[in-house]
Amino acid sequence: MKIGAVAENTMESVALSSNLAPTPLLETQVAFTTARAIMAAAELGIFEILGTCERTADEVAAACRTDKKATLQLLNCLVGIGYARWQDGKYGMIDAHRKWLLRKSRSSVVDKLAFQMLEWDLVGKLEDFVRTGTPLDFHSGMSAEQWRIYQDGMRDISAGPAVELAGQLAIPPDATRLLDIGGSHGLYSIELCRRYPALNATILELPGAVDRASEIAAREGMGERIKHRLGNALTDDLGEGTFDVVIVNNLVHHFTAEQNGELARRVARALVGGGVYAIGDFLRASAPGAGGGMPAVLDLYFALTSASGTWSADEMASWQRGAGLVPKKPILLQSIPGWASLPAERPK
Repeated sequence: MKIGAVAENTMESVALSSNLAPTPLLETQVAFTTARAIMAAAELGIFEILGTCERTADEVAAACRTDKKATLQLLNCLVGIGYARWQDGKYGMIDAHRKWLLRKSRSSVVDKLAFQMLEWDLVGKLEDFVRTGTPLDFHSGMSAEQWRIYQDGMRDISAGPAVELAGQLAIPPDATRLLDIGGSHGLYSIELCRRYPALNATILELPGAVDRASEIAAREGMGERIKHRLGNALTDDLGEGTFDVVIVNNLVHHFTAEQNGELARRVARALVGGGVYAIGDFLRASAPGAGGGMPAVLDLYFALTSASGTWSADEMASWQRGAGLVPKKPILLQSIPGWASLPAERPK
């Protein structure tokens, strides 16, 4: 999956096929302005207003307390890029986008779009990263408000995958103890606990993440079965024979191969016989260009913002084997393309 220039009429089709149109400009100027327009409309509440009923531009501006002329221009942009419709002088919501762009929807990504305002600035440091090779350690410098935005954004992109994974991840039927390392918002633990009534979860997280994560668990009605423990995945003692299941989702791209290998060994010690260690993350392509744009872009993004970038399925399985675990078949999710959960079992 990737974003690219798409012709909308015959002339544009000829221009693209003949290499007459400057695709580098289309895929930068047009692409980043399109992205910012969508993010701005979400931030300003414009989609929420359009989601109630059709409105004129002046009515939208009044409801959102924005400038009339600038609001009109943003609305016209949204129509042009397929994020709003216009008829008889009024603007409305695209039905397919209600699922994603209205806060009342369980599948809403509005909070993730808010986090992307912060990511916008992070990606702006890409040239410095390439020059120096020094990644950004943005987690260590986040304020309480930025942690809130980050947690809510991560919850948004995990809502669907958490339900899907809970339905596919095989865990011991009598499991009662789950450790969720770096579990952030806790949705993966929440959905597993919903599916397995005897299961209780401990989420190991950094101090800045716990307060908001506790609020999310309480809002989901899981405050009694989801507990939080302050700690560091790289240094904390996880115990011995303590857990039936350990999950690590969207975390290993922050660590080096050596750190991930050591984490797998500590997890293996913490599991009971027959216990499961599942690593979930975006997969790095097997070769440059394999898998299209998504794995390539995400590998670069996580290299910029973390310590390593993404890892291949074989690399993740090698950490598990090195810890004495037996890898099982990877679980690929439809709700988050390019992402997989790799379970492995501790022999009984």
